[in-house]
Amino acid sequence: MLDFDVKRCSRRCASTNAELSPGDRYYSVLVAEGAEVVRRDYSRDAWQGPPEGSLGWWKSQMPDEGAAKPKLAPSEVALELFDRWRDQPGQEDSVYVLALFLVRKRVFRFAETAFPVAQTGEETLRMFCPARAAEYDVPVVEVDNQRADEIQAQLIELLYSDAS
Repeated sequence: MLDFDVKRCSRRCASTNAELSPGDRYYSVLVAEGAEVVRRDYSRDAWQGPPEGSLGWWKSQMPDEGAAKPKLAPSEVALELFDRWRDQPGQEDSVYVLALFLVRKRVFRFAETAFPVAQTGEETLRMFCPARAAEYDVPVVEVDNQRADEIQAQLIELLYSDAS
């Protein structure tokens, strides 16, 4: 199993070195540099898409000063959403993004068994959920930027609430 130590946002644009201010939207990308995984943050204006060979990327917004931190729903709620979406046709891209989110939140891990290739020839990720002692095969789906933003907004709406 691969485990990465991803650093927090640098609060500076990797391209321009400009400070990211409260409320600014920015992009983060993970790239492999030798044996390390490095995070780079880019202002919206400097973002030109993920670099070739990047491991992953996401869009975020710098928190406003004094804003209440959003509170994530309990892991079981996210797992129930995962189960529900897996059973719904046409939700493959949402299931894939949610599975990666669950890895990021340490609810899922990449299973130690090999990533299988389904009989249809599609690539899948094998995920392990320690809380359920269960493995899941999640088809790898290419998600374009617009759809990724839509799924992210849906996850925020479903899984986060303002802290009281």
